[in-house]
Amino acid sequence: MTASAHPPVPPPASAPSMDVLLTGTVFFDLIFTGFAHPPAPGTEVWTTGMGSSPGGIANLAVACSRLGLRTGLAAGFADDLYGDWMWQVLADQEHVDLSYSRQFHAWHTPVTVSLALEDDRSMVTHGHRTPEPVADLIADPPRTGAVLVDLGDPELRAAPWWRRAREAGALIFADAGWDPEQAWDRQILDDLRHCDAFTPNADEAMGYTRTSSPEEAVETLAEHVPLAVVTCGSGGALAVERSTGQRARVPSLRTDLVDATGAGDVFAAALVLGTLRGWPLEQRLRFAVLCSSLAVQQFGGSLAAPGWGDIADWRRQVLRSAATDPEAAITARDYAFVDDLLTGMATRRVRRAEATIARISDAGLAAATPPEAPTQEEGQP
Repeated sequence: MTASAHPPVPPPASAPSMDVLLTGTVFFDLIFTGFAHPPAPGTEVWTTGMGSSPGGIANLAVACSRLGLRTGLAAGFADDLYGDWMWQVLADQEHVDLSYSRQFHAWHTPVTVSLALEDDRSMVTHGHRTPEPVADLIADPPRTGAVLVDLGDPELRAAPWWRRAREAGALIFADAGWDPEQAWDRQILDDLRHCDAFTPNADEAMGYTRTSSPEEAVETLAEHVPLAVVTCGSGGALAVERSTGQRARVPSLRTDLVDATGAGDVFAAALVLGTLRGWPLEQRLRFAVLCSSLAVQQFGGSLAAPGWGDIADWRRQVLRSAATDPEAAITARDYAFVDDLLTGMATRRVRRAEATIARISDAGLAAATPPEAPTQEEGQP
């Protein structure tokens, strides 16, 4: 199929050089799913599913790129096997611009092992800081439509580059992450004056605002930032847009949860796309909920992100079910706007996480030659 007839950004002559610019840490993720029971000390547990993929900030980068956003990433990579493989996957397979990234000699890749247990996950991580701060890799940012920044990371929060990007016209989408100490630094609310959107989950939003419900939290956040969005997991999402006075709340979609890793990143990527395209607030929320619901049906954060082919498959399935399923009929009606989004859109398959580290030549060919679906032994849950 041809490229989209409705590009997400203005024509190249007036557009920034990138749609989205990111910085952060890339982890090599190993994901295990399908536990008969949780692991216990002194025992061995066999699982039915395993996958490997780039993780950390790569979750967000891949999610943005798969939705057609021109995505740049500034991150440190090791020059070990893991680092080489992740660079190949992101640059050649996922078309993420790594011009502002760098490989460091004699530094090893941070690694996370994720255990998907029932409706949650546990993680074990090992790594060291990059030899140079990743924020220094992007001291002079290019023109970009949007920047996503983690205000919960003191180093990134203090970095001046994203404020420079905003002065040049970029929209700043902020998150803060979970505070393990639950101190909920109020400085983050002050820093929102430099941002255009804030997308915490319900617990984080209530923590930072000292409120007792997501509804109270989103109203309080809207006093600090033009677009306040609170995600509520199975409770959907709600938002307030100060510039238009719009308020929206959308429910979650019925789905079979496999692995929630990266779901928030996929939500944020979809929200950025909708904002850059100027969609109404409720449509942005619905699209973000849809994309995150598709992501949790796969395992592995970055490579679980949906592409337009996944969205098209979902739409066809909902329309088929609508004839006999009242809930599907309501969903088909509420998401009728997806038909317009799919018009003229390329919908080829995307690669999923596999139990093995793919050969470099295989990773390089993935975009041109979509792989067959993995077998049980290859890592499907």
